[in-house]
Amino acid sequence: MRITIFPNEKAAQHRSAFLLPEVVMAVGVSSFLYVTLYLGIAQGMVGVQNCREDLRATQILEEKMETMRLYSWDQINQAGFIPTNFTAYYYPPGTSGTQGVLYQGTMAINDSAITETYSGDMKLVVGTVTWTSGGVQHQRQIRTFISQFGLQNYVYPLVKP
Repeated sequence: MRITIFPNEKAAQHRSAFLLPEVVMAVGVSSFLYVTLYLGIAQGMVGVQNCREDLRATQILEEKMETMRLYSWDQINQAGFIPTNFTAYYYPPGTSGTQGVLYQGTMAINDSAITETYSGDMKLVVGTVTWTSGGVQHQRQIRTFISQFGLQNYVYPLVKP
């Protein structure tokens, strides 16, 4: 007399469970996928933050250059009128400690390298901003020319009494 636990032997084959090596492999593959996904998201966030800091540096330099355009020729040539060093923060309205990255900048006004007709009527302005983020130092620079007969004469015309 034969006693079987399963009345149908084919049903016993369908009730078999996963083996330990299969479970270990599934957990390993799932862990690898989760770690890869996490690292991808973390790297994307770092990239976004770097882009934001770079954009803020460009905004700071653009603000300085737009201010330079409005100075008169005499103000640009006056020693000490335009500060050569400046600082700005990533988030200026924040309180102390929550302003974010500190940007340190320089403005240099030099004679232009143009040796033609307008050589004495143009200046080369170089604005540079440096900042440190994540232990890495970054730098952004903008160069432009300013003319004695530029925009400042139209915005703030000289009025003689």
